[in-house]
Amino acid sequence: MIEFLWSTLNQLVVELQDFFAANFDPVRDSMDIVVVFLAVYWLLILIKGTRAVQILVGLLFLAVIKLAADLLQLMTVQWILDNFLGYAVLIVIILFQADIRRALARVGRGVFPRMVERQESQLLEEIVRAAQILAQRRVGALMVLERETGLEDLIQVGTTVDALVTKELLVSVFLPYSPLHDGAVVIQGGHIAWAGCILPLSLRADLPDGLGTRHRAAIGITEETDAVVIVVSEETATISVVAGGQLIQQLDGPELRRVLQDVFVRGRDARDAAADTPGDAAEAGEIEPVTRAQPSPGSL
Repeated sequence: MIEFLWSTLNQLVVELQDFFAANFDPVRDSMDIVVVFLAVYWLLILIKGTRAVQILVGLLFLAVIKLAADLLQLMTVQWILDNFLGYAVLIVIILFQADIRRALARVGRGVFPRMVERQESQLLEEIVRAAQILAQRRVGALMVLERETGLEDLIQVGTTVDALVTKELLVSVFLPYSPLHDGAVVIQGGHIAWAGCILPLSLRADLPDGLGTRHRAAIGITEETDAVVIVVSEETATISVVAGGQLIQQLDGPELRRVLQDVFVRGRDARDAAADTPGDAAEAGEIEPVTRAQPSPGSL
């Protein structure tokens, strides 16, 4: 067995030497290697800290098993992995669809930054106006804004909506006679993706007294992801924002707008800067703590 493995490795080395001798071009192949290296490095930075890392490790483990099966001539294992890995491209697209979408969105932000900033401002304005209308009517609401980390694995998805974000639609979803008013609305990729979603509750014991299920759900999802959640309390008619497990209460319209712009606009700029200097990526991606805001007389 050892002799067989040794001869197989020797044959593989010889074939590689012949291949490089016949096809290697130092300039062209060096550029090719650098491009692939940068693409893989960028992909790893993109999926860092997400559940996609676990899936990627699983796929690499299967590739190692396939290589071992080829060397040891394990025919049954080879047949199973050949049929499974033959659809590897389709599997990767399905498993990493959320990360691929975020990657393409990031590329689009780099090509058309002003257009994206204008779209984000319009989206945030619709959310702010909807939150203020709901607070004025004392209607409870829970709006989750997805950022880099996908939410599908952590929430119980309700009804698929896939609609543009407008204040009219957001208000109508949370009105008491709406069948979807009891759950959370998830905003993903600039669209209302789902409504009536169930979020994981926070188990922290140090939260302020009087917080209901909505606030605990908002804190719970932000403890697991980088999402930003807006909570409207029907008991107190106040607006709160939760980011990174931190609760910011007693916001009015202008203050809510300022907090969201700080989180999304400044946070995006910090992540883009961190992408240029990977050593500072972890530090730049953090959300700065925001002190509790006091209500102001201004309104929309």
